[in-house]
Amino acid sequence: MPLAAARRGNRGAFNYWPGFVDALSTLLLAIVFLLSIFVLGQFFLSQEISGRDVALERLNRQIAELTDLLSLERSNRRGLEDNLSGLQTTLRSTEQERGRLQGMLDSGAGAQARAGELGAALESEKQTTARAVAQIELLNQQIAALRRQLAAVEDALSASEARDRESQTRIADLGSRLNVALAQRVQELARYRSDFFGRLRQILGERPDIRIVGDRFVLQSEVLFERGQAMLRPEATGEIDRIATAILDLARQIPPDIPWVLRVDGHTDARPIASPQFPSNWALAASRAIAVVQYLAQKGVPPQNLLAAGFGEFQPLDLGQTEEAYARNRRIELRLTER
Repeated sequence: MPLAAARRGNRGAFNYWPGFVDALSTLLLAIVFLLSIFVLGQFFLSQEISGRDVALERLNRQIAELTDLLSLERSNRRGLEDNLSGLQTTLRSTEQERGRLQGMLDSGAGAQARAGELGAALESEKQTTARAVAQIELLNQQIAALRRQLAAVEDALSASEARDRESQTRIADLGSRLNVALAQRVQELARYRSDFFGRLRQILGERPDIRIVGDRFVLQSEVLFERGQAMLRPEATGEIDRIATAILDLARQIPPDIPWVLRVDGHTDARPIASPQFPSNWALAASRAIAVVQYLAQKGVPPQNLLAAGFGEFQPLDLGQTEEAYARNRRIELRLTER
């Protein structure tokens, strides 16, 4: 009778701790998903920036080549202008000499013959000057073409920068929408996890060897297995049958687009085990988790939503070295999470 009264008293007291732990778990999952989205956004942004850098590098190489060509053409133009200046100076000197010879021509036939030679030389110089002027005109045309090419390169660079800004805007919008979608999925999964744990608590009742720790449902190994064994005890199948019923009810409620999985974790205490069947605590922990997963699958739980993991003695709940600490660390944990 006192025990029954104590149980009724415990049921009447409202426990805030599971809700608080669920809230912290939800916040942690939201942060993890936000970090994942940030890394994804950084990855797409780096891809866009890499593409832009390649385009900019190619344009810079073209501009450098055009700049070198323009410098060469300017150098040639300066040479031609110097040649033209020299030819013009020579032309003026020739014209002066022609005037002087023309004066001498009036004084004699020998002077007339000399004037003819100088006239021929002057005509040759005029042809040379005409060719120099034609080369200067061609150089001016080439400079104009280079200017048009530089203008086209600047237009292409402006268009590339505009595309980069548009890509960054699209990436930011995609990240925002993805953040919203992931936050909704986290909230939905957290709600189903809370319902699942509440259902298990209702089915299994208040027992000291079955409890909720954070986002995990913890069963002491002695509830399911004999000491040092990985075969389910016959009397433990009733507990797992009730758990399977709760999982099947939950599976019917969770939408198909939520990639959920029930992870079954096996844990042992720190005392080493070495037997032909289990050469290490890892082997024992993994075998126990697999035994639970296989039994749940036999009861109709979809295998694609089940995961078995063995942690051995490396995730203890109690660091003590007493029998009570060892008993706490020997456990099976059920965790509803994303795949």
